[in-house]
Amino acid sequence: MKSVGIIGANGYTGSELVRLLAFHPKVELQFLYSRSNSGIRISEIYPDLIEICEMTLTNKIEEVDILFLCLPHQESKNWLIENPLKEDVLVIDLGNDFRLESNFQDRNFIYGLPELFKNEMKSAKSIANPGCFATAIQLALLPLAKGKLLQTVYTTGITGSTGAGQSLQPTTHFSWRNDNVSAYKTLNHQHVDEILLMLNESNETEIELNFVPWRGDFARGIFTSSIIKCDLELEIIYAKYCDFYKDSPFVTISEKPIDMKQVVNTNRCAIHIEKNKDTIVVHSAIDNLLKGASGQAVQNMNIVMDWEENTGLQLKSIAF
Repeated sequence: MKSVGIIGANGYTGSELVRLLAFHPKVELQFLYSRSNSGIRISEIYPDLIEICEMTLTNKIEEVDILFLCLPHQESKNWLIENPLKEDVLVIDLGNDFRLESNFQDRNFIYGLPELFKNEMKSAKSIANPGCFATAIQLALLPLAKGKLLQTVYTTGITGSTGAGQSLQPTTHFSWRNDNVSAYKTLNHQHVDEILLMLNESNETEIELNFVPWRGDFARGIFTSSIIKCDLELEIIYAKYCDFYKDSPFVTISEKPIDMKQVVNTNRCAIHIEKNKDTIVVHSAIDNLLKGASGQAVQNMNIVMDWEENTGLQLKSIAF
């Protein structure tokens, strides 16, 4: 059994990790760190955890084998500076601090998209977990980038309110979000640089990504659609995708239309492709809190620890 600590355990991604790791057969939760709710049982904040995890949140740090950082973006660096760790501790950061700049102190953070960097992660001690939109869009486009088939891409994506974090904002309030849809950060979303960094490494020419994200009137999930010019026959495109993801247990290539509920409450990504004349549309769907955050972090932990990749992640989607 490996000991685990979670920094920022009372947030959405932190509490999702608690739910996953409470049933993981290879780990034991050692401490749940929170600055704002220290001294409170996590089941008092999230009643669904009653009798599943009754640990008390703490502002004390203990020695562990694996540490998950679930802090707001740009806070992980400061936390690591203030709290030096032994070099053999596996650190998995769910923020955006190390996705673009991988070297920090004596650590080299590997970008934690297992479908692209599984081999590199096997010997890593530091993982930078990808962003949720970045995961959905990269998985949708990577086979085309590997085939040097991308130039200009137009992508739209809709996400649930949990993607905005736990803090209450006007655009996450039920009265505003319910029966409502809006665009935000048009052509300027923070995940664009992260997406292009990975795609451009594979593609022959520099890619232009035009991304319009949308706020959805639901709690969790992401659905994206990417439009690309491509002369290949649809059957050939599907063959490229199936071959690229043949060793990826959490990616499903579907010849039938997909919907978001197929993947909500799972660590899966579903992909469907359509074609009309010389234009294709690649649809992808994930759960933003699982494959887009905590589930992928557990998947990455399993890879580094040389456990079966789906350990603790055999989750079933909701249907209705």
